[in-house]
Amino acid sequence: MNIWIQFTLCAGVILYAGSRLSIYGDAIAEKTGLGKNWIGLVLLATVTSLPELITGVSSVTLNDLPDMAVSGTIGSCMFNMMVIAILDLLSRHRPVSHMVHQGHMISCGFGIILLSLVSIDIVFGKHFPAITALNSLDPASILFVLIYLLAMRLIYDYEKGRLSEFVEEVVEATANTQKSLTYILGMFLLNSLLIVVAACYLPGIGEQIAAQTGMGESFIGTSFIAITTSLPEITVSIAAARMGAFDMAVGNLLGSNLFNIGILSIIDACYTKAPLLRSVSLTNSATALFASIALAIVVIGLTYRSEKKFWFLAGDAIAICLVYCASCALLFFAN
Repeated sequence: MNIWIQFTLCAGVILYAGSRLSIYGDAIAEKTGLGKNWIGLVLLATVTSLPELITGVSSVTLNDLPDMAVSGTIGSCMFNMMVIAILDLLSRHRPVSHMVHQGHMISCGFGIILLSLVSIDIVFGKHFPAITALNSLDPASILFVLIYLLAMRLIYDYEKGRLSEFVEEVVEATANTQKSLTYILGMFLLNSLLIVVAACYLPGIGEQIAAQTGMGESFIGTSFIAITTSLPEITVSIAAARMGAFDMAVGNLLGSNLFNIGILSIIDACYTKAPLLRSVSLTNSATALFASIALAIVVIGLTYRSEKKFWFLAGDAIAICLVYCASCALLFFAN
């Protein structure tokens, strides 16, 4: 079968299963009472980031492609920022940054910290020792997890009431809460399995695309793989924006960015040959820096809160688009 047909099929499966997974995940939260607290939001962030996790783990365990695992995960963070710019098209006359609350700056700040640390570790990590007798676990992985947990705690303290409302809005928008918990769990597991199978194929397909086109693994991971694994986030965020729930849409994307860096820690633990971030191309540090720049632009937009757009897009959305295009161009020519 043609490699591009295989890629399209995998993308289609992830898009469909990812959208259903988010719905059934929220329904589980409501049925079990998790929708009333922080765990409901954690569940939603986890299920929409499942493709990144499975693709990253399969890249290093089944295909020995650490470069693609890292570029795909960090590239997904960069593409999530591009989706925020796309949401600006759905916000009609007002910029998205003016329609959401400023508490999102906490997520942006922690995202900048984590992505900056990723970039530093890729460039300078080889000068520091690893952990364990196998000499393969990166100390930065532990730091990523600790910072992620701290971010979750601070965000929770900042907006307890908003989190409960967030999950309930999504659940009320579906009819699945009328189904039994057994049925919902069954469908959740089925769609999870579909994503696992499709995501396991992606690294191998990406490697073949890189070989056929002559493009580097970092570029393929940052573009094709990152966009494909971000399809659940895109589906959830655009659906939320169409309902007018822009806080939900932006929060989902920023939260997924934080979770994606946590995913790097899991992938590092699965890659037993060497510390993960010390085994990849230096161009991945550029992707992390570009994603940090995009997050900084979001912070500026949330602070300035412009009420006007330039034609169809606000100034911050245009800036994010330019940063995304610049990152893709740099990776393309660097490879």
